[in-house]
Amino acid sequence: MMLTAGAVLVLAAAVLLGVAFILRPAPEVPLDRRRPYESKPASQLTRITGSTVRILDKTLDGGSLRLFSRDALENAGVRMTQAEFLVLMAAGAVVGALVGLIVLGPILAILLFAAAPFVGQVVLNFLAGKRRTRFDQQLGDTLQLLAGGLRAGHSILRAIDAAAEESQAPTSEEMRRVITETSLGRDLLASLTDTAERMKNEDFVWVAQAIQINREVGGNLAEVLDQVNETIRERSEIKGHIKSLAAEGKFSAYILIAMPFGIVVMLMGVNPGYMNSMFTHPLGWGMIGLSVILMTIGSLWMRKIIDLKF
Repeated sequence: MMLTAGAVLVLAAAVLLGVAFILRPAPEVPLDRRRPYESKPASQLTRITGSTVRILDKTLDGGSLRLFSRDALENAGVRMTQAEFLVLMAAGAVVGALVGLIVLGPILAILLFAAAPFVGQVVLNFLAGKRRTRFDQQLGDTLQLLAGGLRAGHSILRAIDAAAEESQAPTSEEMRRVITETSLGRDLLASLTDTAERMKNEDFVWVAQAIQINREVGGNLAEVLDQVNETIRERSEIKGHIKSLAAEGKFSAYILIAMPFGIVVMLMGVNPGYMNSMFTHPLGWGMIGLSVILMTIGSLWMRKIIDLKF
């Protein structure tokens, strides 16, 4: 009797185990699907900044303020609106003023606050120059891509589109802009000319003119672009030689400009009271003013000598 009961229990356990493996459990709905997605609430500072940017956007719609314009931001490669950049500059000015107030007092705070727009403009000019330099360095590869696309049987617009996909920034950004403007009905030559003006690149002006002449009179545009590319590469080699020859003059100019300041700092460090007469006596003030004028004239003169045009 006990043997029969044990066999029944073993059989029931086997059946239950089989049922457990055969029957799949009901799928569970993930927790993030059972509850609606809730983003983290924005902080008070984020809400204030967003409101300020929206108010500035409405104010600047008329184009009354030319400081940090959209063209300047685009040329520098800054992905911000004019209002956003102005808010950033205002925040930087406030932070600089607080730091100046803590370090030296209200005079430095006022100077740092007033210097924020100039620093922002210097940064934009630096980024724009760096972006133009990269565009100039990538121009040879861009012309090779255009010539290769034309030899493959593509049209000039399709070749420009392919160059935009294969190139790196800023060439890819500028080529996509040309394609977008052309697709909206603008003339190709006008778009290419605007690109050359934004990048301040004479070589790209030649490319635009070569494309326009080919559209008017016909011919093998791929060979023309190859010849333009070869000319541009030769000019780049000449530029490199000129820059290497002018590097010594630039370095000498930097040393001569920094030498008076270095001597003053050294004397004040060795003998702190040695320069007191220079800063307290009227004759010393006049000598300082005359030195500043002479250094400015000499700096501009040396800059004119070493700034070669080619």
